[in-house]
Amino acid sequence: IDDLAKVDYSLNSFPAVLQPFINLDLKGTVYPSGNHTGPSYVAAPFVIPDQSDSMLYLAFSEYFFQTSSFAYYTAGAFNITIAEETCSYFNISREIFGSIIPEVREYSVTPYPVMLKLMATEIPIISLQQDSFTVEIQGSMEAFAVLPDSTTQSLFTINMAANTSIAPNIFDQKLMGSLCLNR
Repeated sequence: IDDLAKVDYSLNSFPAVLQPFINLDLKGTVYPSGNHTGPSYVAAPFVIPDQSDSMLYLAFSEYFFQTSSFAYYTAGAFNITIAEETCSYFNISREIFGSIIPEVREYSVTPYPVMLKLMATEIPIISLQQDSFTVEIQGSMEAFAVLPDSTTQSLFTINMAANTSIAPNIFDQKLMGSLCLNR
Protein backbone atom coordinates (compact mmCIF):
# COMPACT_ATOMS: atom_id res chain seq x y z
CA ILE A 1 0.00 0.00 0.00
CA ASP A 2 2.74 2.42 1.07
CA ASP A 3 5.89 2.60 3.24
CA LEU A 4 3.88 1.90 6.41
CA ALA A 5 1.60 -0.98 5.41
CA LYS A 6 1.51 -4.00 3.10
CA VAL A 7 -1.53 -6.04 2.05
CA ASP A 8 -1.80 -9.81 1.67
CA TYR A 9 -4.63 -10.63 -0.69
CA SER A 10 -4.45 -14.41 -0.79
CA LEU A 11 -7.29 -16.59 -2.04
CA ASN A 12 -9.63 -18.00 0.60
CA SER A 13 -11.00 -20.62 -1.74
CA PHE A 14 -10.66 -21.87 -5.30
CA PRO A 15 -12.18 -19.36 -7.78
CA ALA A 16 -15.75 -20.21 -8.75
CA VAL A 17 -16.16 -19.96 -12.50
CA LEU A 18 -19.86 -19.61 -13.17
CA GLN A 19 -21.53 -18.49 -16.30
CA PRO A 20 -21.32 -15.52 -16.90
CA PHE A 21 -18.95 -14.53 -14.03
CA ILE A 22 -15.95 -15.49 -11.91
CA ASN A 23 -16.13 -15.22 -8.13
CA LEU A 24 -12.77 -14.59 -6.43
CA ASP A 25 -12.85 -14.87 -2.65
CA LEU A 26 -9.79 -12.93 -1.48
CA LYS A 27 -8.75 -12.39 2.13
CA GLY A 28 -7.30 -8.89 2.36
CA THR A 29 -5.13 -8.63 5.46
CA VAL A 30 -3.09 -5.49 6.03
CA TYR A 31 0.22 -5.76 7.92
CA PRO A 32 2.71 -3.19 9.15
CA SER A 33 5.67 -3.01 6.75
CA GLY A 34 8.46 -5.33 7.83
CA ASN A 35 6.23 -7.14 10.35
CA HIS A 36 4.12 -9.93 8.88
CA THR A 37 2.61 -10.96 12.21
CA GLY A 38 -1.03 -10.08 12.03
CA PRO A 39 -3.52 -8.83 14.57
CA SER A 40 -5.79 -11.16 16.47
CA TYR A 41 -8.87 -10.22 14.45
CA VAL A 42 -10.99 -13.01 12.98
CA ALA A 43 -12.40 -12.50 9.50
CA ALA A 44 -16.15 -13.03 9.59
CA PRO A 45 -17.70 -14.33 6.38
CA PHE A 46 -20.14 -12.08 4.60
CA VAL A 47 -22.29 -12.31 1.50
CA ILE A 48 -22.46 -9.82 -1.35
CA PRO A 49 -26.02 -9.32 -2.61
CA ASP A 50 -26.62 -11.15 -5.88
CA GLN A 51 -26.75 -8.51 -8.60
CA SER A 52 -25.78 -8.86 -12.23
CA ASP A 53 -26.08 -5.38 -13.67
CA SER A 54 -22.41 -4.34 -13.31
CA MET A 55 -19.16 -5.67 -14.67
CA LEU A 56 -17.20 -5.59 -11.40
CA TYR A 57 -18.17 -5.75 -7.74
CA LEU A 58 -15.78 -5.09 -4.87
CA ALA A 59 -16.61 -5.64 -1.24
CA PHE A 60 -14.53 -4.74 1.80
CA SER A 61 -15.23 -6.24 5.20
CA GLU A 62 -14.66 -4.86 8.67
CA TYR A 63 -11.70 -7.25 8.84
CA PHE A 64 -9.89 -5.33 6.08
CA PHE A 65 -10.46 -2.02 7.87
CA GLN A 66 -9.56 -3.44 11.31
CA THR A 67 -6.26 -4.86 10.05
CA SER A 68 -5.56 -1.57 8.24
CA SER A 69 -6.17 0.36 11.45
CA PHE A 70 -3.90 -2.04 13.36
CA ALA A 71 -1.11 -1.76 10.76
CA TYR A 72 -1.14 2.04 10.64
CA TYR A 73 -1.42 2.34 14.43
CA THR A 74 1.53 -0.04 14.89
CA ALA A 75 3.57 1.93 12.33
CA GLY A 76 2.87 5.20 14.19
CA ALA A 77 0.84 6.82 11.41
CA PHE A 78 -1.62 8.27 13.92
CA ASN A 79 1.13 10.21 15.71
CA ILE A 80 1.32 13.70 14.23
CA THR A 81 3.42 16.70 15.21
CA ILE A 82 2.14 20.06 14.06
CA ALA A 83 5.16 22.32 14.01
CA GLU A 84 5.46 26.09 14.24
CA GLU A 85 5.18 26.60 10.47
CA THR A 86 1.90 24.68 10.27
CA CYS A 87 0.57 26.20 13.49
CA SER A 88 1.10 29.71 12.10
CA TYR A 89 -0.94 28.67 9.04
CA PHE A 90 -3.81 27.69 11.35
CA ASN A 91 -3.06 30.70 13.58
CA ILE A 92 -2.56 28.55 16.68
CA SER A 93 -0.78 30.41 19.44
CA ARG A 94 -0.36 30.43 23.18
CA GLU A 95 -2.77 33.37 23.32
CA ILE A 96 -5.53 31.37 21.61
CA PHE A 97 -5.06 28.47 24.02
CA GLY A 98 -4.98 31.01 26.85
CA SER A 99 -8.47 32.20 25.94
CA ILE A 100 -9.70 28.60 26.35
CA ILE A 101 -7.49 27.57 29.28
CA PRO A 102 -6.59 30.70 31.33
CA GLU A 103 -3.70 28.94 33.12
CA VAL A 104 -1.83 28.72 29.80
CA ARG A 105 -1.94 32.51 29.41
CA GLU A 106 -0.57 32.94 32.94
CA TYR A 107 2.10 30.28 32.40
CA SER A 108 4.41 32.69 30.59
CA VAL A 109 4.25 36.39 29.81
CA THR A 110 6.40 36.03 26.68
CA PRO A 111 4.45 34.84 23.63
CA TYR A 112 6.06 31.74 22.15
CA PRO A 113 5.08 29.71 19.11
CA VAL A 114 3.14 26.56 19.88
CA MET A 115 3.79 23.00 18.70
CA LEU A 116 1.13 20.28 18.98
CA LYS A 117 1.67 16.54 19.28
CA LEU A 118 -1.40 14.46 18.45
CA MET A 119 -1.37 10.71 18.98
CA ALA A 120 -3.74 7.78 19.05
CA THR A 121 -3.49 5.98 22.39
CA GLU A 122 -5.41 2.89 21.23
CA ILE A 123 -6.01 1.17 17.91
CA PRO A 124 -8.87 3.01 16.15
CA ILE A 125 -12.02 0.88 15.81
CA ILE A 126 -13.82 0.89 12.45
CA SER A 127 -17.37 -0.51 12.22
CA LEU A 128 -19.41 -0.90 9.04
CA GLN A 129 -23.14 -0.17 8.83
CA GLN A 130 -25.57 -0.42 5.91
CA ASP A 131 -24.83 2.99 4.36
CA SER A 132 -21.95 4.32 6.45
CA PHE A 133 -19.15 3.40 8.80
CA THR A 134 -18.02 4.69 12.16
CA VAL A 135 -14.55 5.36 13.44
CA GLU A 136 -13.83 5.44 17.17
CA ILE A 137 -10.46 6.85 18.16
CA GLN A 138 -8.89 7.46 21.56
CA GLY A 139 -6.03 9.93 21.64
CA SER A 140 -4.20 12.72 23.33
CA MET A 141 -2.93 16.14 22.37
CA GLU A 142 0.03 17.77 24.03
CA ALA A 143 0.79 21.46 23.46
CA PHE A 144 4.33 22.76 23.76
CA ALA A 145 5.76 26.26 23.79
CA VAL A 146 8.75 26.49 21.44
CA LEU A 147 11.38 28.48 23.34
CA PRO A 148 13.97 30.75 21.65
CA ASP A 149 16.70 28.09 22.01
CA SER A 150 14.46 25.64 20.04
CA THR A 151 13.71 23.52 23.12
CA THR A 152 10.10 22.88 24.06
CA GLN A 153 8.21 23.27 27.28
CA SER A 154 4.95 21.39 27.84
CA LEU A 155 1.92 23.62 28.32
CA PHE A 156 -0.84 21.04 28.76
CA THR A 157 -2.08 17.60 27.71
CA ILE A 158 -5.64 16.73 26.75
CA ASN A 159 -6.97 13.18 26.45
CA MET A 160 -9.84 12.79 24.03
CA ALA A 161 -12.20 10.25 22.51
CA ALA A 162 -13.98 10.79 19.21
CA ASN A 163 -16.70 8.82 17.47
CA THR A 164 -17.45 9.83 13.89
CA SER A 165 -19.75 8.52 11.17
CA ILE A 166 -18.76 8.68 7.54
CA ALA A 167 -21.32 8.13 4.80
CA PRO A 168 -19.71 7.56 1.39
CA ASN A 169 -21.57 8.71 -1.69
CA ILE A 170 -20.85 8.95 -5.42
CA PHE A 171 -21.49 12.44 -6.73
CA ASP A 172 -20.58 13.57 -10.22
CA GLN A 173 -18.53 10.37 -10.74
CA LYS A 174 -16.43 11.09 -7.63
CA LEU A 175 -16.41 9.22 -4.35
CA MET A 176 -17.40 11.75 -1.69
CA GLY A 177 -18.19 11.40 1.98
CA SER A 178 -20.09 13.26 4.62
CA LEU A 179 -18.53 13.32 8.06
CA CYS A 180 -20.55 13.61 11.27
CA LEU A 181 -18.98 13.91 14.71
CA ASN A 182 -21.17 11.72 16.94
CA ARG A 183 -19.34 12.55 20.15
